[in-house]
Amino acid sequence: MVDALSRRLVPDELWELVEPLLPEFVPRPQGGGVAPVDQRAVFTAVVYVLTSGCAWRMLPGSFGVSVPTARRRFAVWTEAGVWRRLHRAVLDELGGRGLIDWSRVVVDAASVRAKKGRSDRPEPDRPRQGGSKQHILSDRAGIPLAVAVSAANVHDSQALRPLVKAIPAVRSRRGPRRRRPGKLHADKAYDQAELRLWVRRHVIAVRIARKGIESAERLGRHRWVIERTVSWLTGYHRLNIRYDRKGTHYLGFLTLAAALTGFKKLTKAKPSM
Repeated sequence: MVDALSRRLVPDELWELVEPLLPEFVPRPQGGGVAPVDQRAVFTAVVYVLTSGCAWRMLPGSFGVSVPTARRRFAVWTEAGVWRRLHRAVLDELGGRGLIDWSRVVVDAASVRAKKGRSDRPEPDRPRQGGSKQHILSDRAGIPLAVAVSAANVHDSQALRPLVKAIPAVRSRRGPRRRRPGKLHADKAYDQAELRLWVRRHVIAVRIARKGIESAERLGRHRWVIERTVSWLTGYHRLNIRYDRKGTHYLGFLTLAAALTGFKKLTKAKPSM
């Protein structure tokens, strides 16, 4: 039975998008192994951890899922690319209704500190001084179209190309799928001639603030959009401190948060899907 909290975390409309994306449980021919569990209950537990920021061990028993099962299934779904495909499914719903503004995309980054003892492992996205950095690209309305995670000491500009390439081909209300925005806007951290040239070669107009020329006040006319998106993602408390040892797990939480942010825009535009 789904209680009020579970329905608030995972409404029926969201579950309709999620359920087809989850890998089916396949029992072992010889028997034994992991027993089948309620997929919706597990997904609800993952969303609860993301939104509340609680440790896995603090997961309430009311969800009917054990802590080892929830953690194991989250890892399996992360490796299977479920969060990326869910983000794509939400963007398709938004694009099909004309709710994505392709006239401009905005890119920015936000630093996140790591829990003590979580930053000394030799992983590509885990620098010795600790912490990580979120890279976010949103449309003109602030809907996150692409996200990435890097080490805290990686310069913001190094993520611009991967973010633009990561924009998925999204369904349109009319015509073919679309993945190319009209213009890209970024702050002074991305002020590099080769980046401007690269963006223009992809037939995207570019508007990157120039160091020592443009004032912060003028830059803020467009920057507030991506700052609001960062604030939305900060509302998912699991993202505020990096607890996950594996970079793929932290990226999984970030991608799920981007999908849920888009889903909220979807439900506000039309109460019933």
